[in-house]
Amino acid sequence: MSPTRVLVLNSGSSSVKYQLLDMRDSSRLAVGLVERIGEETSRLKHTPLASGGVSREWSGQIADHEAALKAVAEELAKDGLGLDSPELAAIGHRVVHGGKSFTEPTVIDDAVLAEIERLIPVAPLHNPANLTGIRTAQALRPDLPQVAVFDTAFHTTMPESAARYAIDVKTADEHRIRRYGFHGTSHAYVSRTTAELLGKAPEEVNVIVLHLGNGASASAVRGGKCVDTSMGLTPLEGLVMGTRSGDMDPAVIFHLMRVGEMSTDEIDTLLNKKSGLIGLCGDNDMREIRRRVDEGDEEAQLAFDIYIHRLKKYIGAYYAVLGRVDAVAFTAGVGENASPVREAAVAGLQELGLAVDRELNAVRSDEPRLISPAQARVAVAVVPTDEELEIATQTYALVGQ
Repeated sequence: MSPTRVLVLNSGSSSVKYQLLDMRDSSRLAVGLVERIGEETSRLKHTPLASGGVSREWSGQIADHEAALKAVAEELAKDGLGLDSPELAAIGHRVVHGGKSFTEPTVIDDAVLAEIERLIPVAPLHNPANLTGIRTAQALRPDLPQVAVFDTAFHTTMPESAARYAIDVKTADEHRIRRYGFHGTSHAYVSRTTAELLGKAPEEVNVIVLHLGNGASASAVRGGKCVDTSMGLTPLEGLVMGTRSGDMDPAVIFHLMRVGEMSTDEIDTLLNKKSGLIGLCGDNDMREIRRRVDEGDEEAQLAFDIYIHRLKKYIGAYYAVLGRVDAVAFTAGVGENASPVREAAVAGLQELGLAVDRELNAVRSDEPRLISPAQARVAVAVVPTDEELEIATQTYALVGQ
């Protein structure tokens, strides 16, 4: 029997998230997280779901990603799921930025590594960590197929009219300035699952996907292919996020440099880490913001209103881009759990066929579900995202027998 297991690795600058899945039934055999890599006290949490799901936690110093992956391998081995298992078919890696080069999952070789490295200037926070995870995994299992699944790949189907910025073409091409989009594995999974929820093939359905977490993005998906998305060259563009500003007049940057005498790094920190919800009201947790709103906090109310206003603008814009919308799907931490956000986002859009049923919207569930009235012209759905399963599925489709 051919091997059927896929290990999914998501390597951050100081963390490694992992899941081991059996692709015969898409079941999870183990999940875990290594965090604070390189710090004085690192932490590893491992949950062997195949054998009862009792978590094990370990604290100590983990110097680098190589040590982290070795620790992960040791934990998996304790459960008979080690990296040396003949049942392991491949390792699938989340890679944030694939530029224009990578439009689908790709078996990693030296040329692929070189291109991911070449893209570091447009993804300086993410691609270096992704590369480290890949190279470490290759060293541990050089005989095993390693597959890169790119956050940007799903968005490469955008037409040039959506992907291009209106700046000098020569300058844009020289510096690879264009809209790439992110959260692509989530948008792919959610748009396809939404079609299934409606009992249709993805090719038959137009969906607006709203991935609302601490990072947030929207996409317009026509017949299973992305035709527009809110994030751009970087994840800073688009919706109001937990700590990111989203859309903003670029001249604000020049103003801050000239009048505020702020450096490039200071402005970068401001827009990426001190803006969005946390900049507006001091909190980036939607649960806390809603608690404050319910208590009459005007600052929290304004932050919530700005968040919803931007969200509603994108729903309207993507409705116009698609022409016909079959469903609006909410996903990720806020989208899946914050019923007031979902209700407010579609409030007043009845003329577009959008509405939510308050009772259905209030239900908490881990399953994909409709929250719109039965007679609604456009379905409103809540679809829990599963990026790890999407990465494993794409990896196994590429290398599985």
